[in-house]
Amino acid sequence: MNIVKSTKDIGSKIEKSVEVVANKVADTFDNLASHLPFSNLAKKEDSSFHLEVDLPGVKKEDVDIKVEDGILIVSALRKYKNEITRENYYVCESAFGKFERRYVLPESVDTDKVSASLDDGRLTIELQKTKKAKPKSISIK
Repeated sequence: MNIVKSTKDIGSKIEKSVEVVANKVADTFDNLASHLPFSNLAKKEDSSFHLEVDLPGVKKEDVDIKVEDGILIVSALRKYKNEITRENYYVCESAFGKFERRYVLPESVDTDKVSASLDDGRLTIELQKTKKAKPKSISIK
């Protein structure tokens, strides 16, 4: 009977340890996700793409956009405001520092025709398809 009780105790300890590890992994991923800017990607009627990236508090000169090996890389730096000091805040949920998002582009995107604008904390990127990749209607004779 002592063997059965010992086995159950060991099983309970293993379950608790697995649960603790799972919670730590979940917390790590939640923390990572909270530091990534949110984005929306839409395919327009003309088959081009429209990408919006939320970058509140980021200035135009602190944003870098580049295409490298078929990947669109959006980097930004959100700086602390001068009046912010850690001693004055009980909770500071705003993320500051360098942010980066990467988007794998389809081969049909014309990387020479990527355009971007930043307005009121929202970065908008327009991605056009190459002429070769655009849909073409064929008339029936």
